[in-house]
Amino acid sequence: MAETAETAESTARQDDGRKAARAERRAAKLAREIGAFSKAHGGAEGQLAHLGQVGTRIVLVGEDGRWGDLVAPSYAVAESAARKAGLTLHETFDGEFAAKVRTGPYEWSRMAGIQVGGPSQG
Repeated sequence: MAETAETAESTARQDDGRKAARAERRAAKLAREIGAFSKAHGGAEGQLAHLGQVGTRIVLVGEDGRWGDLVAPSYAVAESAARKAGLTLHETFDGEFAAKVRTGPYEWSRMAGIQVGGPSQG
């Protein structure tokens, strides 16, 4: 019986180790993507937004006003990726940070959708 408990404990530690390694690889990949966005847009700042069970959205705003986002499987992975990339994080998406965002014709047509002749959703 003691052997069974030890085996179960050992298996649980291995699973935890694999999950941690997977989270670390995902954070590193996201950090590279954040870095590429930042390099392409003269620097970047960000904000983390919970998406419920889906994960956490990393909203990126470049110094040139262009924006984008990435999705991490958890808040911890998103925080780790932001830290690895040296991304300045904001608590909320408002004020001066939100004012940096510049939208173009594509975003306006997507927001308007079919109501005013934007691109179709199909």
